Amino acid sequence: MTDQPLAGKSIAILVSSGFEELEMTEPQRALLKLGASLKIVSPDPGLVNGWHGQAWGHYFPIDVSIGSMLAADYDMLLIPGGARHVNKLKDNPHTKRIVGSFVDGQKPVAVIDDGVVLLGAKAKGRRITSSEGVRAELEAAGARWSDEPVVVDDTIVTAKGHEALDTFVAELVRVFTDYAEMKRAA
Repeated sequence: MTDQPLAGKSIAILVSSGFEELEMTEPQRALLKLGASLKIVSPDPGLVNGWHGQAWGHYFPIDVSIGSMLAADYDMLLIPGGARHVNKLKDNPHTKRIVGSFVDGQKPVAVIDDGVVLLGAKAKGRRITSSEGVRAELEAAGARWSDEPVVVDDTIVTAKGHEALDTFVAELVRVFTDYAEMKRAA
């Protein structure tokens, strides 16, 4: 295995202002080290503002508008948590289209904390975890909710939140790298 196993792979990071900053930047840092190309996708124009601890965090430039994003242009999808951004994305019809395209195409999707609720109907029959706050909604969608900190179900990696961030990053790196190697071998 090369030290840049994700070289040539494009990863979409789906966010809106209010996303949990560390839940984006920690995976982002790990994926960049592996050679991945990352693009921030959002319905917000220009910049998105992260949430860090108990206050607003840094601003990040948007690379792609959610309305023009096609899952076919990306290999993998990352969605951090954060109730503010999840509530905005939940109401956006493009979110359902994008997440559905990744899941239906069996492309890796990594979602943490309350961001897991964005799987919507695509959670049906899947074993997943999330923050306790969205558990009922996921179970109502047909998900098999687990109390584990991190769960991998095929190409979908889900995690509870900050307490599982290191394990989440390790698992999404493993799943994304395995997927990239499988695609290269095909």
